[in-house]
Amino acid sequence: MKKIRFAVCGVGLRGSSLIENVLTKLSDVEICAIYDPYMNKVDALCDKLKSNNIPVPHKYTGYREMLNEEKPDAVLVSTSWNAHVEIALYAMANGIAVALEVGGAYSEKECRALVETYERTKTPIMFMENCCFGKDELFAASLAKHGVFGKIVYCHGAYMHDLREEVSYGAIRQHYRLDEYTNRNRDNYPTHDLGPIAKILNINRGNRMVSLTSRASGSFGLSQYVQGKDELKELSTRKFKQGDVVETTITCENGELISLRLDTTLPGYYSRELFVRGTNATYVQDTNMVFEDGKHKELFETVDFIKENINNAEEYYDRFLPEIWKNVTPEALASGHGGMDYFEFITFCDCLRNGKEMPIDVYDAAAWMSIAYLSEKSIELNGASVEIPDFTNGAYKTRKPKNVIDL
Repeated sequence: MKKIRFAVCGVGLRGSSLIENVLTKLSDVEICAIYDPYMNKVDALCDKLKSNNIPVPHKYTGYREMLNEEKPDAVLVSTSWNAHVEIALYAMANGIAVALEVGGAYSEKECRALVETYERTKTPIMFMENCCFGKDELFAASLAKHGVFGKIVYCHGAYMHDLREEVSYGAIRQHYRLDEYTNRNRDNYPTHDLGPIAKILNINRGNRMVSLTSRASGSFGLSQYVQGKDELKELSTRKFKQGDVVETTITCENGELISLRLDTTLPGYYSRELFVRGTNATYVQDTNMVFEDGKHKELFETVDFIKENINNAEEYYDRFLPEIWKNVTPEALASGHGGMDYFEFITFCDCLRNGKEMPIDVYDAAAWMSIAYLSEKSIELNGASVEIPDFTNGAYKTRKPKNVIDL
């Protein structure tokens, strides 16, 4: 079997992790080349690969040069957010399949360009939202597919992740997020929480997001965090534009309401807070609980219900947990993000090799990424409602529902 030749754009934390923990573990993949604007990152990764007896890919400091010379089968785009679309467009225009890492877009023009380039070239592109492959997320999607929720009315998700160190040390560690948090105020990373919800609600496939409103808190967390740290002295008086908490509410054509929260500059635990509420049942990710109408007793005190029902979702696993998670291997679990990265890349490779439709396609990428610039616009307008474009140009009305795997 001919191996899929991958080139990788961006070998920071995400790119290098995917190379070391996923791509080099797949027998049908060859990493032919890597690019990063910081050659020290390229050299460090290559040294690590060499020390582990893994073939060292060719090194590049320009992505166009790399793609033109190597002519790979596919390119993983894991650079800074503001370069994602540019690289994806160039790759598609040259017939190179794109595995596009997540992030937010900066304008409708960017999103339209992704769609138009795909429609013109038909070059395969998959938006690599690994959380769509998560155990909890696919379990909830399976409950939805099999009608357990009844009519879904409301979904909530969050990206709650303390990134104060990662952001504030950006200049020192050559990481792009510092500029983002200095200059922009928006839900800059909406797809970890939105992606799985969009799949559950069949967005772009019989349903669509119609409009949103966003509001942001003040910015205090980073300003306090950098104080007293000598290596961050130059940030001690910086005014960060990014609000500590951004809340976005999205209305859908079929009557559902979605709420999202970005929460990355305050102390706290990591959570995506997936919450699905329907006319027949509710699922809560953080406590792994299902409340099914007529089956579970409603208790007045929340703490009492949690004590009696925490992890009761496990009672549903035999019927509704997807097979890939029932039979997950230690190798998959160790590959990154508890197996999600492994499942998304074997799916991408299978689709590319066998000419299958990508399960998270260019229309999903455009719609989900658009939430970033649209939330920024709504915040600037003091929470005014902003229309969400239909990047399918009406085709969503007849496109059949499709999750990332068969449920």
